Amino acid sequence: MSDKIVTRFAPSPTGMLHIGGARTALFNWLFAKGNGGTFCLRIEDTDRERSTPEATDAILSGLRWLGLDWDGDAISQHERRNRHVAAAKELLETGNAYKCFSTQEEIAQARKTALERNRPVLFESPWRDVASINHPDRPFTVRLKSPNDGSTVVDDIVAGSVSWKNDTLDDLIILRSDGSPTYNFAVVVDDRDMGISHVIRGDDHLSNSARQKMIYEAFGWNVPMFAHIPLIFSEDGRKLSKRTGDPGLDHYRRLGILPEAMCNYLARLGWSHGNEEFFSTDQALEWFSLGALGKSPARLNNKKLLNLSRLHLESVADSRLVDEVLRIRGSISAKQHDMLVAAMPSLRQGARTLVDVSNRARFLFVDRPVPVTADAKGLLDDEGASMLRCLHARLEQLDWNRGALEDAIGKFCDSSGIKLGKMAQPVRAALAGSKVSPSVFDMMCILGKNESLARLEDAAS
Repeated sequence: MSDKIVTRFAPSPTGMLHIGGARTALFNWLFAKGNGGTFCLRIEDTDRERSTPEATDAILSGLRWLGLDWDGDAISQHERRNRHVAAAKELLETGNAYKCFSTQEEIAQARKTALERNRPVLFESPWRDVASINHPDRPFTVRLKSPNDGSTVVDDIVAGSVSWKNDTLDDLIILRSDGSPTYNFAVVVDDRDMGISHVIRGDDHLSNSARQKMIYEAFGWNVPMFAHIPLIFSEDGRKLSKRTGDPGLDHYRRLGILPEAMCNYLARLGWSHGNEEFFSTDQALEWFSLGALGKSPARLNNKKLLNLSRLHLESVADSRLVDEVLRIRGSISAKQHDMLVAAMPSLRQGARTLVDVSNRARFLFVDRPVPVTADAKGLLDDEGASMLRCLHARLEQLDWNRGALEDAIGKFCDSSGIKLGKMAQPVRAALAGSKVSPSVFDMMCILGKNESLARLEDAAS
């Protein structure tokens, strides 16, 4: 095996990119890129009935969103089918594989008989040592001629040394009767041809590594290093899977999580660097090591994710957030763009997601009369409208700046015996049409005197 590190992410395009797969891709990318290596992408699309172009596009889009750039073109496993068949024939020629003509019915009967006799249900093919001259003219599978005794040992970077007794493993089918390769066989051939040095994947694949090591040894190929990552559990302790609610990566993108925040969070699901919780992707590249991968399952924690998202929102430039809000909102006028730029320092305060920032910016993009959300309508009842009329009269002759606004509204609250928070609620509903917005003083300064007074008057009427 070459000293150069080459890793791969090999998803099946049968659905969207899920959080477990995204973490696997991230760990492979961090290890390769952080060590001057190569990160490859292989689409394992041999399940032709379930694989879809839409799922492939979703996987590619998700990786690009996270910033996980792969080297070279993405490889289609299905398009390498002829290579897999040729490799199986090579094993037939060297005597490390054989043609098995047993039918499904014969295999089922053999296993039934083994159960009745309280013996292991491994299928022992009667064709293992039959000379080709005695082969019948009928469909066959190709099986790996696995060792009958001894053990197969895999030294896993995460799980440690794992051993399987060879007499507990039957001869693996490597080509089906229709000539298609099986998963374990195609994976080994592809990994070898791609020069993969480290196979980093979920520990639900750990049992496959025994079979795969046997295939490597049958060819006389170097075996890559294995690192099987413990799985991710849900917040209530259930093992995540596509069938039990593993959130798709697009779910978090729609929530408005920044991609660097998502990478930060995914990296902490099973890996740590001291007590560091908040870090950049560049720092993760510098710090990541396989030796620091945990041995216990990670557990989702949406509260922690949102906190990391808030910290990353605080760390990026205003211009980046302006671009992100435009992506969510679509095209806006030049005047609205200028107001958005001016408002961003206020909009981002305390926000946990891009959607939060966009929602806080709602007041910039509405026309008069400002539509009011259902939960804010109660703030504009008779009492609220009366306060707005009185406040409007106080503000009409005011020089419009933040200091003057704070002073005038403060004095109005004192003279009326109203707390500022109570006054701010109907003002917020009048200016923004919702309960979610920046401070009322920020909105007034950004909207300007005429627009602010007009909105107060509309809501008070």
